[in-house]
Amino acid sequence: RLFDLDPDLLPLFQYNCKQFASPQECLSAPEFLDHIRKVMLVIDAAVSHLENLSCLEEYLCNLGKKHQAVGVKVESFSTVGESLLYMLEKCLGTAFSPDVREAWSKLYGAVVKAMQRGWETLPEGD
Repeated sequence: RLFDLDPDLLPLFQYNCKQFASPQECLSAPEFLDHIRKVMLVIDAAVSHLENLSCLEEYLCNLGKKHQAVGVKVESFSTVGESLLYMLEKCLGTAFSPDVREAWSKLYGAVVKAMQRGWETLPEGD
């Protein structure tokens, strides 16, 4: 769904300096699947620390810095969020109520906001 929404994100997923010729090639690459697992671990950590997301602040801020360093734009995270909500809706079906959608949107928004602080933090020495 991600590349359907924004095909321009494909070049951001390079592994060992290899650019993928198509979304399908990227989606089947073991490195991309490993990246997806890492994304889901971050989502899992956020869910597990729902009552105290601030404990993940430093980690998420640093994660934001890493994404900025490889050329990811903050705006791209809204596309990732849309893809996440789409997947949840497909998997949960009727259980994906408006309240559930709102809860997931808020959680994802909080994660992105913390990561975005990584963009706002100047490197040391500046």
